[in-house]
Amino acid sequence: MRQRLTQVALLVRDYDEAIGFYVGTLGFELVEDSDLGSDQHGGKRWVTVRPPGAGEDGMMILLARAATAEQARSIGDQAGGRVFLFLATDDFWRDHRAFAAKGVRFVREPAVEAYGTVAVFEDLYGNRWDLIGP
Repeated sequence: MRQRLTQVALLVRDYDEAIGFYVGTLGFELVEDSDLGSDQHGGKRWVTVRPPGAGEDGMMILLARAATAEQARSIGDQAGGRVFLFLATDDFWRDHRAFAAKGVRFVREPAVEAYGTVAVFEDLYGNRWDLIGP
């Protein structure tokens, strides 16, 4: 048996601002941006992104616009203040410098741990991410 995770849904306020951050700031690849029928679904789109170099079968993030007030309250706090997503890189310092230069907010400075070099940053909504390199 072979199983794998293919996507994780991330609640966002607006598709285009989320694409701007993940693609424009973090350098992710826009995999798909499909209109699911504006009239039927209130402008709902299927928007997926993935980190550069993830490959065709690499994990993707579904940017899911909040559709209810309850969902909107969870934007930026999907993990209750804990690190939610983990971005592994082959060159920690290259990506740390690039993100910082583009205004990404680091909330925990780089530290060398047994598993590699790591720093915590926040996305445009406040979700926390680990940037992890060898």
